[in-house]
Amino acid sequence: MHGCCQNNALHKSLVGATLPQGEFEIFHQEQQKKVHLSDYRGKWLILFFYPADFTFVCPTELEDMANHYAEFTKAGAEVVSVSTDTVYVHKAWHDTSEAVKKINFPMLADPTARLCRALGTYITDKGESLRATFIIDPDGVIQAYEINANNLGRSAADTLRKLQAAAYVREHGDEACPAKWKPGDKTLRPGLDLVGKI
Repeated sequence: MHGCCQNNALHKSLVGATLPQGEFEIFHQEQQKKVHLSDYRGKWLILFFYPADFTFVCPTELEDMANHYAEFTKAGAEVVSVSTDTVYVHKAWHDTSEAVKKINFPMLADPTARLCRALGTYITDKGESLRATFIIDPDGVIQAYEINANNLGRSAADTLRKLQAAAYVREHGDEACPAKWKPGDKTLRPGLDLVGKI
């Protein structure tokens, strides 16, 4: 996969694709650690790509994710933020930014852009990632993703809602979640008897 479209051709969707594997360094709980992406199998995984540490929109997004982190873990998910910075830059940013100090989830370092390239988020001429969010199920299969221009910030609450919907339909395969669905709302059972009645 490449980080951008060639000759305006559209890339094949990554929905239904298995998350690429590999070992990466993370900064987590004041420690430098190595993790394999397969370590997250068995639970939902949110990969949250952003352009760079020590920037402007990024800390607002990461703080928003940090403020919702307990809700993600309650829903059975781990959040892992990803940028092309090194683990040392992650630590320095975590130590100095009031917003980023709130983060309790792992911050993955992808300085060679191996993961960014594999998932099509890499901006080659900048050495940065686009803002991208991937929702990956416990089997390591991508169920949803969005990739934004870097001047468009995201909402953790909306990502959480999508995660909750994806988890619900995984457990209730004959049901579908309509627009704005939240836990406790009514779902749909697709079938001929529903055609033209919504």
